Amino acid sequence: MILSLYVINKAGGLIYQKDYAQGRLAKLTSNEYLVLAGTFHGVHAIASKISPVPKSSGIELLEGDTFKATCFQTLTGTKFLLFADPNHPNCEMILRRIYELYSDFVMKNPFYNPEMPIRIELFDTSVSRLMRQINGT
Repeated sequence: MILSLYVINKAGGLIYQKDYAQGRLAKLTSNEYLVLAGTFHGVHAIASKISPVPKSSGIELLEGDTFKATCFQTLTGTKFLLFADPNHPNCEMILRRIYELYSDFVMKNPFYNPEMPIRIELFDTSVSRLMRQINGT
């Protein structure tokens, strides 16, 4: 089951967040969501710097007992962070599909200001539809 999705801009600001498992996640305040996104951005940047692998992209997968967080970073620095059950398959493929929706409905929207919060209904409904299909709800 997919739990939630975060989109973080290249400066570490949270520009989109949506929970998809109501009742399974503790509800956070707006400020806590912002802190979580900024913290992940910072840890991601540090991980890419201290990695022994040259030109490392940072954290791609973070696993816990009750969740896994998969990160897809675009060439422009935007990060898509997907929280799912620890045994959920194909998170990378799901993130790439979300990125396609982002490219189609957000980046091609002439009224969208890059790096600003995403408030585009077509993107939101398309991602929600995808998550309902994946979660079977």
